[in-house]
Amino acid sequence: MDKVKITIIKGALTGKDYSFTERSLCVIGRELDCNILLPDDELHSTISRYHCLLDINPPEICIRDFGSLNGTFVNQKKIGQRDIDENIHKAQGMIYPEYNIKDGDRIQVGDTSFTVSISSDLLSNEMSESQEEDSTHKLEKNLNLEASSQSNPLEKVNHLLNEAAHNEDELIAVKGYIIRKELGRGNMGAVYLASHFKSRSNVALKVMLPKVESNARTHKQFMRESRNTQLLKHKNIVQVYDMGCYEGTYFFTTDYCEGGSVAQLIKKKGGRLPLSLAIKIYLQILDGLDYAHQVKVPGIVLADGKITSGTGLVHRDIKPGNILLTKNAGIWHAKIADFGLAKAFDTAGLSGRTATGVSAGTPYYMPRQQIINFKLAKPEVDVWAATATFYKMVTGRHPRNYNKRTDPWLTTLKMPPIPIKDRDAAIPSALAELVDRVLCDKPELSFKSVRALKNELLKVI
Repeated sequence: MDKVKITIIKGALTGKDYSFTERSLCVIGRELDCNILLPDDELHSTISRYHCLLDINPPEICIRDFGSLNGTFVNQKKIGQRDIDENIHKAQGMIYPEYNIKDGDRIQVGDTSFTVSISSDLLSNEMSESQEEDSTHKLEKNLNLEASSQSNPLEKVNHLLNEAAHNEDELIAVKGYIIRKELGRGNMGAVYLASHFKSRSNVALKVMLPKVESNARTHKQFMRESRNTQLLKHKNIVQVYDMGCYEGTYFFTTDYCEGGSVAQLIKKKGGRLPLSLAIKIYLQILDGLDYAHQVKVPGIVLADGKITSGTGLVHRDIKPGNILLTKNAGIWHAKIADFGLAKAFDTAGLSGRTATGVSAGTPYYMPRQQIINFKLAKPEVDVWAATATFYKMVTGRHPRNYNKRTDPWLTTLKMPPIPIKDRDAAIPSALAELVDRVLCDKPELSFKSVRALKNELLKVI
């Protein structure tokens, strides 16, 4: 099992350790809800209440300073300095220092020091002195793979479709399709409009390009978890039809939503949507989420690799860009996209290094509880995010005031949402009061289920 272990070796909590075996966010600081809580006294006054964030996806770990006054140090050097930091993260025009932690690195905040121990089954099983040269070759190959993936994914797609004409078994899912146009591109790959040459039917062809070379374990884990998305058959969820992997490229055919995303519609409409349209989309998002949160899931992969069954899938990244629009009988319908694919890709380790703000989700549509208890994210985080999406649709603004001077993750942790009527006084009072109740995320989230929210919503619209 891959594991990251953090041990305090200097300071008031010397000897205390923390172990992580699955995807986690870990906040270090003096605030009571920090994952690693340091004493709130004069001796630790140089440590901010929310000081830094560990983005952990064993065996990968990345540290991000929240713009603390006294900084975060790795191996006695302040992260953000060009001589040690290759991963300066940019957001909203500002630079937030990040650093990829390696086994044996030492982290220091104030007078407290931690050592990091990273263990990986894959590395321990495959590495030996005789393989060091081969591992160097693999690293160079992975770096080349990452560069080619980011430069032109269309080359991969065209190669995929050309090979499909001669490969009946592995590529049957995309045999006979031709690319019409690119629909969008993101951190993991790209999406294209594809048409079947004979039937003329249209699908969205999603291509996911690993940042690292997959192996038998990561491939099996990703395919098992991603197949759970095929269980979701609901009019308000993008249907995944076929999937496969060929030469390290993962591909999926899904519903094609010709209306684009809600994010694009907001922009097209001048920054906000009419209230009646926003409510209609909001209700459809809730319907899709209610179904997904209740669906039976047979193939859940536990941290120890065991397979179990359960109920419900949590999206964890509901936002306007993940809500797509399509017409049915002349009426626009909203569909939730990317249900589980990004999470499965990330937890299988195929996204490479952790990338705070990308693989962990979108802090602008995230309740603070999702940062503090990331691996325990439950349906209520989707309820909050759906309501934040509605807020954006009708006001053109995020629920919180984000600015270029403060790290967006820190803003999500510290700042309360702005009452919706402060953004738009024309919002009906009863509706505004409900939205504000949903988005109040301290000390806890008010609505634990979609059904509870929808029942209240129907009373005020």
